[in-house]
Amino acid sequence: MTTSKKALKKEGIRHAEYYNLTETFDELYKKSQEGHIFTDLMSIIASEDNILLAFRNIKRNKGSMTAGTDGKRIADLEILPKNVFVETVKRKLAWYEPKPVRRVEIPKPNGKMRPLGIPGIWDRVVQQCILQVLDPICEAKFHKRNNGFRPNRSVEQAIAQAMRMMQRQHLHYVVDVDIKGFFDNINHTKLRKQMWTMGIRDKSLLCVITKMLKAPIEMSDGEIVFPTKGTPQGGVLSPLLANIVLNELDWWIASQWETMPAPPNIKTFLNKNGGENRSYICKVYRKTKLKEMYIVRYADDFKIFCRNKKDADRAFIAVTKWLWDRLKLEISPEKSKVVNLRKSYTEFLGFKLKVVPNKGSYKVRSHMSDKAIEKTKRDLMTKINHLEHPSDRMEVHRLVGEYNSMVIGKHQAYAIATCVYEDMDKIAFGLNKAMKNRFRERLKKKGTIPDGYIKDVYGKSKQMRFLDGYPIIPLAYIRTRNALHLPRAVCNYTPEGRELIHKPLGVNVAIVRQLMEEEISGESIEFMDNRVSLYASQHGKCAVMGVPLEKEEIYCHRKIPNSMGGNDRYENLVIVHKCLRLALMVKNPETAKKMLSETPLDKQKLKKLNKIRKSANLNPIE
Repeated sequence: MTTSKKALKKEGIRHAEYYNLTETFDELYKKSQEGHIFTDLMSIIASEDNILLAFRNIKRNKGSMTAGTDGKRIADLEILPKNVFVETVKRKLAWYEPKPVRRVEIPKPNGKMRPLGIPGIWDRVVQQCILQVLDPICEAKFHKRNNGFRPNRSVEQAIAQAMRMMQRQHLHYVVDVDIKGFFDNINHTKLRKQMWTMGIRDKSLLCVITKMLKAPIEMSDGEIVFPTKGTPQGGVLSPLLANIVLNELDWWIASQWETMPAPPNIKTFLNKNGGENRSYICKVYRKTKLKEMYIVRYADDFKIFCRNKKDADRAFIAVTKWLWDRLKLEISPEKSKVVNLRKSYTEFLGFKLKVVPNKGSYKVRSHMSDKAIEKTKRDLMTKINHLEHPSDRMEVHRLVGEYNSMVIGKHQAYAIATCVYEDMDKIAFGLNKAMKNRFRERLKKKGTIPDGYIKDVYGKSKQMRFLDGYPIIPLAYIRTRNALHLPRAVCNYTPEGRELIHKPLGVNVAIVRQLMEEEISGESIEFMDNRVSLYASQHGKCAVMGVPLEKEEIYCHRKIPNSMGGNDRYENLVIVHKCLRLALMVKNPETAKKMLSETPLDKQKLKKLNKIRKSANLNPIE
């Protein structure tokens, strides 16, 4: 339950720097903190920089490969010239008419189906444009213990906050509230009012969002449904809208205790971390009839922690009534209850938590939830089934890699449970038995582990096994770690907050700007966008010679040319000095060598050049 001091790399911030939008977003964040009213947000949303940033942020999302009702994917947009793409998005924002949303259903762990709504790809780009501008405004208004679908926050922060309340604040009663079909029951009128209250008062924008919410839904059987409430899970903007809806709940619960002003005769002071010290204020208020209650929330999954059963019972009734009266949301009676954490576990985000006696006090004991254990067992067993009859050795290599990646992912996700070893050991017992029975002589106790992450982290384990010579990561070889809190200063929208997240861009921003604004006839938006990325990732230097490049010296080369089936993907491009252009394209190595007569390259640089030539099946230059 400590605070992370590790710097994080965040692509979203990096992308905003490319398009010179950090100052704009910082200004929106600051104004929102000061209570500013925003009446002209569409001019920022429809700006070329914001549209190009939306393309960059959305193009490699998993969902961008999924088609909506229009049948289009991100690949259909990548081939468009930049100016055509930008003008199309501007036109859609000016006269917005969304395509029907495609309804699909995915299975939930409990056997039921979760409905997802997949907007058309152009609608997703429009939603991303809006999200980028609304996010800094809303971030300034959101509560500190709202952890879902927000930058820099995750399940780990929510669990860290819950554990702190149980162990450090001794809050041993929790109100479990389950909202019935939250995403399907969001009231559109109430949502617009909440946005208006937050200062988002651009009527053109609110009109666009209303049309998004009311977009027709195409069911799997072809039936068209016109929604009167709810927001589709699967939409780019849906998580932010859901947070806006429940933001009012966060602050209402805080107003019942946390933000209750100090009595006139009580003086307050700040802690070292900048927060108000309210210990004496709380001591005074505990003698009154106020309910001591604290919320920890991740999307629509939240817990309310209380000090005693009386407060918890009162909080349960109050929250149930408030959700219906204010948001028209019902709770599920069979899933909602008050839990005494000294006697029973409470489940939260794939974990189950309780407190146990420890040296005259109490400490947190946490496990993977029963559903998480079953899902882990099921997922890994599926991988083992695939490994039983592989087609060839390369297939074994790939499938073992997938199995190991899944184990690493499970370890990273659940290592914050204090008793995670017991859970993993229980799962591993069955899996190891299955491996032994199915793989038989293919499974060995000894083998060679290649240098890298697996050797560094798991290499000392005696549980390591080798399938056809490939190392299998032992599931039970795991050590618990503390769940980390988010440092108070971390924020995407302040210079100080960004310094804690990543290093500044570190290249000539003026050249980045020139690259972004340049138009090259016939080149796709993907090529133009990736050219900017490459310049930044190469720190403004030539990939072969390693020298800093001026704008007029930059040449973006396709390693595999279009004539050979090449594309404009990031991995197929490289930034080099213009003087190397012909040497990378000429077939005859002797002719290419003559072209380098004025640019002598040493062995190391020539090796880099030849590596690029090899991608196009060109002979090396001697």
